[in-house]
Amino acid sequence: MEAAMPGDSRQFDAALRVVGELRAAGYEAHLAGGCVRDLLLGREPKDYDVATSATPEVVLGLFKRTFAVGAHFGVVLVQDGDEGAVTEVATFRSDGAYSDGRHPNVVRYTTSAEEDVKRRDFTINGLLMDPLRGTGLQEAGPLTPSSLRSGSAQDDSGLGSQVIDYVGGIRDLEIGVVRAIGRANLRFEEDHLRMLRAVRFAARFGFEIEEGTKRAIRSLAGKTAAVSRERVRDELTKMLTEGQARRAFELLDETGLLKEVLPEVARMKGVEQPAEFHPEGDVWVHTLRLLEQLGAGCSATLAWGALLHDVGKPPTFRRAPDRIRFDGHVDVGVAMGAEICRRFRFSNEETRQTLALIENHMRFMDAGRMKTSTLKRFFRLEGFEEHLALHRMDCVAGSGNLEHWEFVRERYDAMPEETVRPRPLITGRELIAAGYAPGAGFKEMLRAVEDAQLEGAIWSADEAMGLVRERFPLQG
Repeated sequence: MEAAMPGDSRQFDAALRVVGELRAAGYEAHLAGGCVRDLLLGREPKDYDVATSATPEVVLGLFKRTFAVGAHFGVVLVQDGDEGAVTEVATFRSDGAYSDGRHPNVVRYTTSAEEDVKRRDFTINGLLMDPLRGTGLQEAGPLTPSSLRSGSAQDDSGLGSQVIDYVGGIRDLEIGVVRAIGRANLRFEEDHLRMLRAVRFAARFGFEIEEGTKRAIRSLAGKTAAVSRERVRDELTKMLTEGQARRAFELLDETGLLKEVLPEVARMKGVEQPAEFHPEGDVWVHTLRLLEQLGAGCSATLAWGALLHDVGKPPTFRRAPDRIRFDGHVDVGVAMGAEICRRFRFSNEETRQTLALIENHMRFMDAGRMKTSTLKRFFRLEGFEEHLALHRMDCVAGSGNLEHWEFVRERYDAMPEETVRPRPLITGRELIAAGYAPGAGFKEMLRAVEDAQLEGAIWSADEAMGLVRERFPLQG
């Protein structure tokens, strides 16, 4: 296992300075949690957190620029200068009971790093790292990016000699296991969201969930109903957009979490599809094959659109004399998608785009028969590149026939923006000037003009007014 070079040296250096100042003031301080895990996995940490024996009041008084965003739970943000990197500093804790399945009833500070680690979630997240070679910066100097890369700061096992491991996290990183610290049932009773986090970490790193931890998740999966929908949504979105969406949803299914958090998706299992269009199998298998194509960093709306594009199939399944049918599954899917977006409190913008992806994913098959004006309006859909991406994934996950996708993509790429969204030839002002009374009919008139313009049948305002007079003659 090779340690990684820190990705953002400003954040790394800021965290080192925080550790150094806390040490100089007589307190214990270490890098903690995900940054240590990622360094040991050869990944670039997104940020660097510090755990310390100093209380929040001490931290607030010790550093010039601080933010007490979570001081009640022992968390203070420390900014490196006026505009520098921000480091999260957490006081060693020994939590009491968690009656709400999220927050400890009582937060007790401790001077024991081991006690703090043992109240955390998973062994791979319970590692500490001493980033200084001695007890202070002046004594022996800091761990540097070059020492991490060269291995000069490593022991004979190939792991950083600065790592402090009270819970067997190093071994679990080596064998690729997500294991709850201590009693798994207790960890999940404390914070029910940890069950979803176990799935996310296992999928992200290609790890297995340790069997005892998995059994605890299966027995407590129903507890996720008590977790706020926003927190569940955020975990699911991360699963969908970190590049391992298929594995994440397979694990959600294996652990019994899927039917608790997304029962509509769980019902896809075993729903047959016509073999001539879907040789890959049922709706669940088809959806997994779409998720497999989602790259790390893809948009949340594309990811949720891929997950939910066929959500209307299970309730519309029908075995007709000729073949299996899903009559109206798009409309049903849009309604179901709207309910899911409402339940998870998506923003209006995210909801609109997710539902648009569900609503339009079948339209590609009709593109070759569309009038030019209809095709151009199709191209006007917001974020049309996501519609293209979803349809391509849909085809690849099914028959593999990309004929419709290629037709649409070629025409989309070939059409200049000004022909897809041309400047209107006339507006309501010209209609009024021509003697038409304002009213609902204006929309129909202007639509007819725009259709002709998109078809290339008219090019000027005079031609537009001529079309209006011909199709909508003035009365009296």
